Amino acid sequence: MADMGEFREAVVAWAAGGPGDPARELAERLPVRTAVLLEGPSDAAAVGALAARRGRDLEGEGVCVLPMGGAMSVGRFTRLLGPPGLGLRLTGLCDEAEHPYYVRGLERAGAPQQGFFVCAKDLEDELIRALGVTRVQELVRAEGDLRALEIFLQQPAQQGRTPQQQLRRFLGTKKGRKIHYGRALVEALDPDAVPAPLDGLLAGL
Repeated sequence: MADMGEFREAVVAWAAGGPGDPARELAERLPVRTAVLLEGPSDAAAVGALAARRGRDLEGEGVCVLPMGGAMSVGRFTRLLGPPGLGLRLTGLCDEAEHPYYVRGLERAGAPQQGFFVCAKDLEDELIRALGVTRVQELVRAEGDLRALEIFLQQPAQQGRTPQQQLRRFLGTKKGRKIHYGRALVEALDPDAVPAPLDGLLAGL
């Protein structure tokens, strides 16, 4: 039986230049109604964690959470999944610096920009600000990464940066760490402290 993971893989292969028929067939069979376009897997982990906290089954609702592998790919994915392609409803998150790529990609695909939410720097920064530096440091300790953080903070490049900037950089220093903490930070949030972009995205699905 087909699942959303197969559809996601088919779309990524299509975007890389492969055939579109597998994605089209899976979109109809599942069926898929909405694609959530995200820059990377850490964003997808955060979205999945918040959906789980709120008792949502996004795949069962026909929602495909799709990390694109970077903001530069948004034009390709909006063209394949939006009005020129599968005709799905498009939504997602993006970083403020990459917002122009999203605007341009959505305009070219004839897709509405409503439903896309902008993070001030990125989602990790939003989550660190929502939790506070002290709480994030406690989570780093609880996850067994305190020693790694202490070593990281001794680097000359970290001197002069704010604690929030240091934590944000630390989360990206090891493969898989951003994904892990994308989930862990969301799970630690108070229900009324979810960053506005992430809260707005889930509320609109």
